[in-house]
Amino acid sequence: MLPIIKREVVERFSWLSDEEFVDALAVTQSLPGAIAVNTAIFIGYKVRGFMGAVISMLGAVLPSYIVILFIAAFLTHFTEYKLVQAAFSGIRPAIAALIAAAVLKVGRPVIKERLNLALAFLFLIFSEVLGLHAILVILSGGLIGLIRHYIHYRQTKKKCEADTE
Repeated sequence: MLPIIKREVVERFSWLSDEEFVDALAVTQSLPGAIAVNTAIFIGYKVRGFMGAVISMLGAVLPSYIVILFIAAFLTHFTEYKLVQAAFSGIRPAIAALIAAAVLKVGRPVIKERLNLALAFLFLIFSEVLGLHAILVILSGGLIGLIRHYIHYRQTKKKCEADTE
């Protein structure tokens, strides 16, 4: 859902820039719940206030809910069939590919600098290799962002002081 939301919000309607969309993802990922739904609510609220948030939430939740309801009602009776199992064995890699494509589309604007790419790999290692909880990874990212901002601020301040002398 995230690539679809991004295409509509960033590319089609220009409600947010690429950077604002990634920032929205960062905020909404730190909240409990599905990230696509949280992102839709956040963007809906930003664009149209409370009603925008409600409509966005319904637009993000209802289609999936209806499809899952349909699947639950009919497919559970057919899961033991070899044909259904074969279909699911093909669907799993397709889902993995869609998730990878979403990561690439959403992550591309973030990975413009080598440092950001290195940080992305560092956080991946924190999460997957070291098993660090997602909240700790997000807090670590926030702390590193604050430190980077502080260093940039200090460098800019020193440069301005040197230019005025």
